[in-house]
Amino acid sequence: MNAPVPTHRPIQQLNDQLISQIAAGEVVERPSAVVKELLENALDAGATQITVRLEEGGVKRIAISDNGRGIAPEQLPLALARHATSKITSLTDLENVATLGFRGEALASIASVAAVAITSRTSDAPHAWEIVGSHQGTVAPSSGPCGTTIDVQDLYFNTPARRKFLKSEQTEYGHCAEVVRRIALARPDVSFSLTHNGRTIDHWNTCEMAKRSAQILGSDFAEARLAIDEAAGPLRLYGYAGLPTASKARADGQFFYVNGRYVRDKLLVHAVRAAYQDVLHGDRFPSYVLALDLDPALVDVNVHPSKIEVRFRDSRAVHQFVFHAVQRALAATSATAHGSTPAPISAAEITPTGGSDWRRPHEQTTFGTQLSQPVLQTFSPSPFPPGSRWDAPETGGVAQSTANYGALFAGSAARPASNAAMPMPAPSPGPSNDDFPLGFALAQLHGIYILAQNTRGLVLVDMHAAHERILYEQLKNALDAQVEGQDMQVQSLLIPVTFFADAIEVATATDHQDTLKALGFDIGALSPTTLAVRAVPTLLKNADAQTLARDVLRDVREFGGSRVLIERRNELLGTLACHTAVRANRILSNVEMNALLRQMENTERADQCNHGRPTWVQLDISALDKLFLRGQ
Repeated sequence: MNAPVPTHRPIQQLNDQLISQIAAGEVVERPSAVVKELLENALDAGATQITVRLEEGGVKRIAISDNGRGIAPEQLPLALARHATSKITSLTDLENVATLGFRGEALASIASVAAVAITSRTSDAPHAWEIVGSHQGTVAPSSGPCGTTIDVQDLYFNTPARRKFLKSEQTEYGHCAEVVRRIALARPDVSFSLTHNGRTIDHWNTCEMAKRSAQILGSDFAEARLAIDEAAGPLRLYGYAGLPTASKARADGQFFYVNGRYVRDKLLVHAVRAAYQDVLHGDRFPSYVLALDLDPALVDVNVHPSKIEVRFRDSRAVHQFVFHAVQRALAATSATAHGSTPAPISAAEITPTGGSDWRRPHEQTTFGTQLSQPVLQTFSPSPFPPGSRWDAPETGGVAQSTANYGALFAGSAARPASNAAMPMPAPSPGPSNDDFPLGFALAQLHGIYILAQNTRGLVLVDMHAAHERILYEQLKNALDAQVEGQDMQVQSLLIPVTFFADAIEVATATDHQDTLKALGFDIGALSPTTLAVRAVPTLLKNADAQTLARDVLRDVREFGGSRVLIERRNELLGTLACHTAVRANRILSNVEMNALLRQMENTERADQCNHGRPTWVQLDISALDKLFLRGQ
């Protein structure tokens, strides 16, 4: 088919109406975009009460009222003019944006594709004033309370082609409702009311963040979340991270805000995902509501038409701060840590760009290690008598210690497993259950589960998953402690691995030689399109060198870190822990089961194995009473 021949016309200036409609194509994609822009304007005006009224999914009508400062009558025409705003006046203001809106084009763009009326009254005005249509409309007296009401009707009435691309009424309403939920979630100090087709759908009064997040995300999230409030230098991260056991099949429970603005930023998503990497099961997604506050000069919000993406001046520091903050909260998911608050992150954990070492000490050199050096403290002190099979030597190499774990239950291997619960003697008098959240062992079920009793009721423990997490954390800690202060051990390749690389990969390898060598890699350019891998970290010598090199180059370029190496290392340690942990059908003594419970209480992330599966569950007495209809 022949391509159409373009019409040759002279260059000419577009009229203002057409310019506004072109801009509306970027700003006003659908009714939800109108809701977003108007809500942001209301919040910038200092509103504490906002009402959103929709008709036919927002296509027929969007009316948003607030009790903010209002607009003076002489300013109303400017409110509808293109590139007119009260929020910035210079380039310095643009580089330090502290408001949600700032471009001064949203209302003009909306007015070019819909019928718009603005009614506003300032606190010192005797009555309200109204303007209809565009900035050329007449300002007339009106009635109304202090604040502003913007009424948008018949969206895309003058651009029918755009209107045909809209979805069904329910779909468009769903997008509008989601925008209201996102903004309401970030501002619990503001009350919101949402009405659709004359029926009130949602109403949220002013409250604390804990209550607002529970109202919007539901009781399931409220009952399975960890509070985060960390600060370091100019950065502060606060909010809630969902427990790994409450993960979802879709990423629809993830809300991240930067200086109060909802964003979808790949750097922030990657940082949170990396923090969950050790505790998340399969392809599940965590839920979270997190807010990052920082100096507006350190973030550029003017990089996307919808302002949903941002760019950080020091992306490396932001990534590491968010990663460590979330990781520290998740590390407290042990039986003894529920309800506790993680220790704050120190400013020393973040090094500005240009620093030679931006990672935590235990992340600096953790790969080229011989696993036979005596570094691992196998067991922590416990309330059980010394000399038992759980009372391990004070020191021992990682390999020796894992061997001790593997042989831990050798004495009980000769006892065949039974399919019935095996009763165990009651615990001897000693510390109360209040001192040990997982209680004391009662029996072993099917050679798989440990049944224990605590003050709340019955505890069921998956002994393999629990033992696997204990081993995994001890292997990581041992390897980290072993290599502190030592140089990275690398494995030189007899035959360098060469592969085709694009210009960005070659530039990354050339510009970050020091970082790559610190991570144990020798990657150099053979030509403008070819890279050669001459050395890799010893611990990862069996990995595919080309794939590993590409991943590391991408990671260094995008996030300035060695997360991919940590993940690869942890995969190897996780496999070792899984293969070494106690297996099903191994009968344990009462002492062995109790010692396992004590180890769980003293192990970080002990609520999940390193595959993300739960290690234990609690059945309260009330739940047991319901099963047997007691008290009914």
